[in-house]
Amino acid sequence: MTVEVQADEVLETLEEALVRSAYYVMGVLTRIGGEHDLSLSQLRVLGILRDRRLRMTDLAAHLGLDKSTMSGLVERAERRGLLARDKNPEDGRVVDVFATQAGHELMERMHVALRREMASALGRITPEAARELVRLLAPILEEAGKGIARPARGR
Repeated sequence: MTVEVQADEVLETLEEALVRSAYYVMGVLTRIGGEHDLSLSQLRVLGILRDRRLRMTDLAAHLGLDKSTMSGLVERAERRGLLARDKNPEDGRVVDVFATQAGHELMERMHVALRREMASALGRITPEAARELVRLLAPILEEAGKGIARPARGR
């Protein structure tokens, strides 16, 4: 077996593990979101806005949604008091979307539920292995975060 074939097999195994992990986490998030009458897309919006304000267009681009779909998601969350819109402090012509206090409180409750749901699986990983996994996932997470504004300091 050549080194190239071995590398392809390792990448294929890694891809499968990442996809299966993503399905597991999405399943947990979907259940938790459902308990709070939130779709996975709404949950993603809240999660992204946990520590930042974003322009609607940037939020839509990051989620891979068109502007009308994004507007509908934000409007529904606004009606529930979870999100709000306001002028961008640096450019008054631009409107930012951000989580309200109620949105932050709901996210905290869902975070506690997520930790509870995933405790069994994550509890089998040693702290050292967890740190190593986070380090190894850094390039993937960096790629996932491209195009999304970094949170401002102090938030």
